[in-house]
Amino acid sequence: MNPSPKHNLTYQLAHDLGTAIVIGKYKIGDSLPTEAELCIEYDVSRSATREAVKMLSAKGLIASRPKKGIRVLPESNWNMFDTDVLGWILSSNPSLSLLKSFTEVRAAIEPQAAALAAVNATYDDLEAIEHALSRMEAAEKGLDDSLDSDIAFHTSILQASGNPFIVQLTDFISTALRVSIRYTNKTKGVEGDVQKHADILNTIKSRNPEKAREAVKEILDEALELINSNL
Repeated sequence: MNPSPKHNLTYQLAHDLGTAIVIGKYKIGDSLPTEAELCIEYDVSRSATREAVKMLSAKGLIASRPKKGIRVLPESNWNMFDTDVLGWILSSNPSLSLLKSFTEVRAAIEPQAAALAAVNATYDDLEAIEHALSRMEAAEKGLDDSLDSDIAFHTSILQASGNPFIVQLTDFISTALRVSIRYTNKTKGVEGDVQKHADILNTIKSRNPEKAREAVKEILDEALELINSNL
């Protein structure tokens, strides 16, 4: 079923306001226009505006209080695990320090996910990782998208971990990888190291959790080193 026009308008307004907040158009502690003013400025209904304000409040970007208006909250309140919030931040030319923070989160999660995949991966899981690697190889020849295939490889390992909490992080990791991989590939001047990814797959297939953990840690250590050298 297609989203209703009201839903589309609500999401579009939330997207526009969310982006404006993360790029600093509205500063921390600033008041946003009133709901009535937002209706006029964005040409949307009062109900759609109210829903958009509720969405942004739930994501931790703003606080709306009767008689006190709508206020932009500090970044510490923002839900960084919300893929909308993360997407707005990452599309606004994120700082290297933010990319470093995200890569540190990857370093805390992905090596363990690979170790678990070496123990828990099913035949279908291994096929999914192998398919993503094939796509990366095709991308080197210009036959697939290098960024999409790289993301597919990493997220298929999360899925193969068999841990439901790690699997829940797939959208978060995928959203942020879209920027961080683009940055590291651009800085290194290469599309991606397929052989190192093949090594990760082989350690998982050989059911060696420690080697799988180290293989993923190696490429993440490289990414962190690259970011630190440019900070």
